[in-house]
Amino acid sequence: MSGRCPPLIQELHVKIEMLSTGDEVLYGQITDTNASWLAETLFSQGLVMTHRSTVGDSLDSLVEELTQRSQVADILIVNGGLGPTSDDLSALAAATACGVTLEMNQQWLAHIEDFFSQRGQPMAPQNRKQAEIPQSAELIDNRAGTACGFSVMLNGCRIFFTPGVPFEFKIMVTEQILPRLKKQFSLPEPPLCLRMTTFGRGESSLAAMLEDYPLPDGVTIGYRAAMPVVEIKLTGPQRLKAPMEALWQQIREALNEWILFEGTQGLPAQLATLLAQRGLSLAVSEMYTAGLVYWQLAGAAVPLRGGELPVSVPETLAQLGERAAALARKSGAELALVIGGLDNETLGVALMAPEGIQAERLTFNSRRHSLAMRQELISTVAMNRLQRWLQGKSAPLSYSWLEVSERFPRTPDTDPEPGQ
Repeated sequence: MSGRCPPLIQELHVKIEMLSTGDEVLYGQITDTNASWLAETLFSQGLVMTHRSTVGDSLDSLVEELTQRSQVADILIVNGGLGPTSDDLSALAAATACGVTLEMNQQWLAHIEDFFSQRGQPMAPQNRKQAEIPQSAELIDNRAGTACGFSVMLNGCRIFFTPGVPFEFKIMVTEQILPRLKKQFSLPEPPLCLRMTTFGRGESSLAAMLEDYPLPDGVTIGYRAAMPVVEIKLTGPQRLKAPMEALWQQIREALNEWILFEGTQGLPAQLATLLAQRGLSLAVSEMYTAGLVYWQLAGAAVPLRGGELPVSVPETLAQLGERAAALARKSGAELALVIGGLDNETLGVALMAPEGIQAERLTFNSRRHSLAMRQELISTVAMNRLQRWLQGKSAPLSYSWLEVSERFPRTPDTDPEPGQ
C-alpha cells in the first residue's frame, strides 16, 4: 500500500473531498442527496468540502479516480459500491489502487450472518462479498446494515468507503468518520450560521433591501432561492457572535413581514408548535394542491381532523368561505383551511377561524412554472395564511407570482374591489 501515515494531529487546512459512485448517480437517474447532506454536515463541523466528483460502475474509472484524488486530498469519502452485486466495485477498486488483495474479514462475515439470522432470513451467497475488504484496511462499523465500511491510506490521503443507502451513510459519517477526523486533525471551530426562510419577495428584492447593511469583516451574507421561498444566511466565525446577532436583529426587523421561520425548523413544524400552544385543531380541504398541505402538516404532527366536503368548480369567494365554515362544523376542528380548484388561472384560499372567515382569490401572473411548483406555491400561501393568523398578523398585501384579485373581509384602503 503506497503513501505515508500523517501524524496524529495535523495543523493544516484540511482538503476534504467526496467521490460518489454508481451509474445511476452519474446518469442523473437518482439525486445525490448524500453529497449535499455531507457538505452541510462537514460545514457545521468547521470543514469545507473542497471537491466533489462522480464516477460510474467501471473498475478502471474507479481506480483512476481514487488515484488522482488521493494525490490532492487529505481526506476522501467514497460513497456507494459496497453492495453484494457484480456492479458494486468499490472494495476491489480500493485494493487495486493500493496494490493489495481483498481478504475476507471474518468479524464482518459473522456480523452479516447474524444480521440475517435475527430477521429469520437466509443469507444469500452473494452477501459474503460484503465482508471482503482490502488487506490491512481498517474496518468501519455499520450498525444499520450489511455493507462493511472501511478505510485505507493512499498517497498520504485517508480514504473512507461508505454505503450508498442514505440512512446507513449518515450513521457511519456521524458515529464513525467524524470522530476519527477529530482525532486525526485539529479541526477549526465550527462557523456560526444564522438562517431564516422568507416568503413573498424575490431574491433580488431582498438583496436590494439588505445591501446597505455593513457586514463585519469575515462575515458573509448569502441567498438561496428555492421557489417559492428564499433562504437568507449570515455566516461568520464564532468570535463575531455578538456583532452578527446585532446585525441579524436588524435584518429580522427589516424583513419581518416576509419571514416564514428561522433556523431549519420548517413551516409545518412551526405550525404544529403554534397550534399546540393554543390547543387548536385543524381541518383541511384542498383541490388544487391535491393533498400536499395535508401531507406536509401530518408529517409535522399537526393536530388534524378529517372532513372533506364535495365541491364544484368554479366557486365564488363566498362559497369557498361557506365550505370552510361547514368543514369546521363537520370535523369539530376550531380551524379549517380550504383551497379551491383552479379556474382560468385563478383559485381561492379560505381560513375559518373562531372570529370568522378570511378568504382571498389569487391569480397566477406567470405560466412559466410547473404544476408541482405552482402547487408548492399555493400550499405555502395557505400555510402562511394560517401562520399569520396564529401570530396575530393580517394577510400580506401581495405575493410573488400571484395577484390578489379579491379578498374577504375587505380592507377599503388596500384591497382591490371584487373583479378588479
